Amino acid sequence: MNPTVVPSAAGSDAFTALDALLRRRLLERLAPLRHGSIRLRDALGEVELGRCGEEHNDAERDDTLAPAIVVHDPGFYRALAANGSVGAGEAYIDGLWDCDDLVALVRLLVRNRDLLDSMETGWARIGGWALRGWHRLRRNTRAGSRRNIAAHYDLGNEFFALFLSQDLMYSSAVYAGEDDSLEAASQRKLERICRKLDLRADDRVIEIGTGWGGFAVYAAGRYGCHVTTTTVSREQYDLAAQRVREAGLDDRVTLLLQDYRDLRGQYDKLVSIEMVEAVGADFLADYFGRVGALLAPHGLAMLQAITIEDHRYRQALRQVDFIKRFVFPGSFIPSIGALLEAKTRASDLALVQLDDFGPSYALTLRDWRRNFLRERARIEAMGYDRRFLRLWEFYLCYCEGGFRERSIGVAQMLLAKPGHRRAARLPEAELHMSELRA
Repeated sequence: MNPTVVPSAAGSDAFTALDALLRRRLLERLAPLRHGSIRLRDALGEVELGRCGEEHNDAERDDTLAPAIVVHDPGFYRALAANGSVGAGEAYIDGLWDCDDLVALVRLLVRNRDLLDSMETGWARIGGWALRGWHRLRRNTRAGSRRNIAAHYDLGNEFFALFLSQDLMYSSAVYAGEDDSLEAASQRKLERICRKLDLRADDRVIEIGTGWGGFAVYAAGRYGCHVTTTTVSREQYDLAAQRVREAGLDDRVTLLLQDYRDLRGQYDKLVSIEMVEAVGADFLADYFGRVGALLAPHGLAMLQAITIEDHRYRQALRQVDFIKRFVFPGSFIPSIGALLEAKTRASDLALVQLDDFGPSYALTLRDWRRNFLRERARIEAMGYDRRFLRLWEFYLCYCEGGFRERSIGVAQMLLAKPGHRRAARLPEAELHMSELRA
């Protein structure tokens, strides 16, 4: 559906000379756009940027992306000039612009990364410096980790339950295809982890990052093992405790409200599902040191992590993007190389298997977004305002676009202590990611 132009009350008169200059500079920067097109409308008229299929020989690339943007307020141009892509995201939250297909817009900008990076220059550099200063105050010390986690997860268990799968897994599922259900894909992910770890009834398992208890309940209930799991979120801890009681697993699941750095003891297996992103680059070696120390000499660890391309990792560390600013304060996305380097430096763990299934995360986010938009009325009834709804819509689309373009991925890393000898059991029907079409 094409957007409708909604000019401000003063129409084109609302544009100052500065606004017109900033608009012109943006259009000039986006003029070389390739692999798709953008139609931009505002009170000054309509402009089409880029052309589909022009001078491009990559038969694998879909050149049909053609999102349409409507700028309702020229403040959009000022926000973009002052804070780059983060400013554009904040302008969306504030309702200064709309797009008929945010996922397509993100995908197209990722394909034109040089143009996207150019938006972070000029005045936006000053805004970037300010954001980096703010981000440094969110380091994941023990106190900082609790504060950062609370900023996101203390939105309320009822809120997350509206759009996640019934097992409340807030991490990528594993899809068998485009038409797979979120519920089936989430259970497939849990089963895959358990089988790769070769879980057995006599195993003692430690989980770093409880979430809402989805893995602990599944592993203890299906495999009979004992799971000790820890979180620093009081909201998650309380609901996880309730779910463990309701499943009748109090004797097989031990819940801790504790920082991973304070964990002690040794376990046969370790699981950490998309928790490492909350560790922070400064503490990555500490994290792997603790993982190694918690495992018995024969132990296995399974880590699921969102990852960024190795060649972009250092650049991303220096930048504060929309996610760090508005969604997950204190977070970072590691690269596979950074994870392996920290693992090697801080432990004796060996990588024995690595699977990337980024296309599945795109489908997971698609389903979360559909559920979220379907439940808008109930979310508003909880007291969340229009800005919050727009922030979350932008966040889900922003991430989905990144995974669809493979600029970010998600991987499962199976790590073994030197004394491990037994081969892991793979799922009966191993999923081949090459068969997925994001």
